[in-house]
Amino acid sequence: MGGVSLAAISPLGLPLSEVLAREAAGGGGKQINVIFMFLQGGASHIDMYDMKPDMSEEVRGLYSPAPTNLPGLQLSDQLPRLRGCADKFSLIRSMHSYTSKHGEGDVHIMCGSPVDKNLQAPGIGAVLSLQQPQQAPVPPFVHMGQMKHPAHTAPGYGGFLGHAHDPFRIKQNPNDADFAVRAFDTADDVDLSRSAGRTILLKSLDRFQASRENQLEFARTQDAFTQRALSLSTSRQAKNAFDLSQEPARLRDAYGRNRVGQGLLLARRLVEAGVRFVTIKGYVETGIYAWDHHWGIFPHLERQLPIYDNSYSALLQDLDDRGLLESTLVITAGEFGRTPKINTNKRGPGRDHWGRCFSLTMGGGGVQTGRVVGASDRFGGVPSERPVSVPDFVATVYHALGLDPKAEVMAQGRPMPMLPEGSVVDELF
Repeated sequence: MGGVSLAAISPLGLPLSEVLAREAAGGGGKQINVIFMFLQGGASHIDMYDMKPDMSEEVRGLYSPAPTNLPGLQLSDQLPRLRGCADKFSLIRSMHSYTSKHGEGDVHIMCGSPVDKNLQAPGIGAVLSLQQPQQAPVPPFVHMGQMKHPAHTAPGYGGFLGHAHDPFRIKQNPNDADFAVRAFDTADDVDLSRSAGRTILLKSLDRFQASRENQLEFARTQDAFTQRALSLSTSRQAKNAFDLSQEPARLRDAYGRNRVGQGLLLARRLVEAGVRFVTIKGYVETGIYAWDHHWGIFPHLERQLPIYDNSYSALLQDLDDRGLLESTLVITAGEFGRTPKINTNKRGPGRDHWGRCFSLTMGGGGVQTGRVVGASDRFGGVPSERPVSVPDFVATVYHALGLDPKAEVMAQGRPMPMLPEGSVVDELF
């Protein structure tokens, strides 16, 4: 394996002091950050990005292809704003997954490896927080909303890297008038000198706990949790990053006054403040799998597509205006697509799970924009040109971020690579 072995800096290796020393050493190359809008449930590629106008209505659906600002590229007529900024992202139309099941697909799209209940591979954000640790007093990795399937591990979490590399999760709706993240508030009656005293006490307790637990994984990672929590609790930078009230009303309106729009605006603020990886659910409902349109697909899409179209295009334009698009990789993807043939569900026609072919978008962060990779057959059922697997997609994100997919950590006595499979989609670079 080339490069420096990362086994020593996993949560199963060196203590915090040495990890922080490595942070101070820093790394070379351009820093790329990620905003990942997760269309959990599986958005319909045929009704959004891969139209089939020559097929019967049971395949093509109700929408029509319409021109974009790129010659020859057409997207759904339901995405007018995205069609006007198609030069700011690229499209992969030949994605395929090993699974068409929720939970399995969620984990797979965020880490590039199949579900493993014993040694789950870490999410991309978790690997980023390990291989490129930061010193900014903000969480390195943030999830907005609950994305965990009841029967599976939460997608994108630390996996065999340990809980120290789980994301900081925001449960609140950023569109709420009283939205605030209280984790960064210091109690009114606790001044900094008392906070420092608590730091010393906590470290003493941690040392005692570690000796009693014979250096179990929890004891070894607890120092990292404590250090980060205490740092964040007094971090004005972290508190300000989560304060949407600092944004002009005009810009907030442009993103959309809803969970998705304000979430993407918050994601941009977090990236500006130093957060490296932000995942946001791409729908307004509070539950999970809201893009799972087994029935009533078109009434559902008529509500969801305008929100997606508006918020995604606003993010791309805002990042571009601020000179941040080149350093921010923006991804929109579900865990799979939808069946080419519309079903006859008695509650209203819908499309079912389909992992054999789907589309996703990637733009910014050093990825070439305005490109289309791959194609599907005339039904949108299987890739017909340049198949791209989920591991290939994740390998491509690794490449954009400068991560080492072959780096290993020791987990349960075994050397575990970050990403065992996958080849970079070179056409995007």
